[in-house]
Amino acid sequence: MSSNVSEKPTLSTVAREAGVSVPTVSQVLRGTGRISEKTRQKVLETARRLQYVPDYRAAAMRSGENREIGFIINQLSNPFNAEVVSGALDLLEDEGYLVSILDARDDADRQGRHVQSFISHGRGGLLWVPAVDTPDETYDLLASRGLPTVTFLRQGRADFDHLGICNAQATEQATDHLADLGHHRIAYFGGTLNTTVRQDRISGYSRALSRRGLADPLVWPCGDGKLAGLDAMQDLLAQHPDVTAIVCNGDMVALGACLAMIRTGRTPGREVSVIGFDGIQDAAVATPPLTTLAVEPQMLGRELARMLLHRIEAPNTPVTISEAPVELRLGETTGPAPTQTSAADAGHPPR
Repeated sequence: MSSNVSEKPTLSTVAREAGVSVPTVSQVLRGTGRISEKTRQKVLETARRLQYVPDYRAAAMRSGENREIGFIINQLSNPFNAEVVSGALDLLEDEGYLVSILDARDDADRQGRHVQSFISHGRGGLLWVPAVDTPDETYDLLASRGLPTVTFLRQGRADFDHLGICNAQATEQATDHLADLGHHRIAYFGGTLNTTVRQDRISGYSRALSRRGLADPLVWPCGDGKLAGLDAMQDLLAQHPDVTAIVCNGDMVALGACLAMIRTGRTPGREVSVIGFDGIQDAAVATPPLTTLAVEPQMLGRELARMLLHRIEAPNTPVTISEAPVELRLGETTGPAPTQTSAADAGHPPR
């Protein structure tokens, strides 16, 4: 007969209440062993009724297997980052892992504290976007502890698994597309940090301009958020009215640029063409839908998780360095370059 349990339930408590052995309970909760469906359901129902929560840390100490993963990212509020995290979580949780997410906000000192905390609390692996100016000591610490680690976007050192994006190739393709539409004055718009990601994207954009004999690069920095894009686009158009197209550092800043045009009576894709970068869900549902360099952030997150699981399962395999392809996904914010007359009219939007 069931009894009222006032103390924290244990495996033994669940086993006693369900009328089975402790090893049977353990196998059911771990999804292992050849257990009948009737017994499995009885154990799961008993565990729910008793509000039993497995102590994975204690289990890890006994078995040497840790099923907690750390994820250090920068600017979690950015929808691209949030979608990447969501994709990683989906796969890792399906595999029975618990994921702790921390936002380093591109602060190397803050990031260092996060890394030390994950190590001291015994995480079983780490997904990580290294902050700008990450010191060698942080990489050395992770390497010395043998913590399975996959870096994302920014490759800090070649001795860690890494998943990047074909940044330069993507922005070169975007710039070529705009040139094919007749645009001659194309700006690179967004971003402020001198990261390798932004450097590569500017490099691809600049390479296309040079190859096609177009005007010198015009790099217009600003924060990567929508509000920053709105304000910066107004300044860009005021100071460089000859710009008819922009390649953006991200989708959010691109959406802000489109909003700036709409507020001043311009139509994205008519007076000024806009190409974003990321392929977030907001880009597809925007009005008008954004032309973007799409990388499917949720799929990137799942690939990150797969790479980490492989490193955990096969710690002695060679380091894997890969770059995700990018697709130029056409929306309604790109079109033929405006004629001189329409471009001049665009500088004086209707009141």
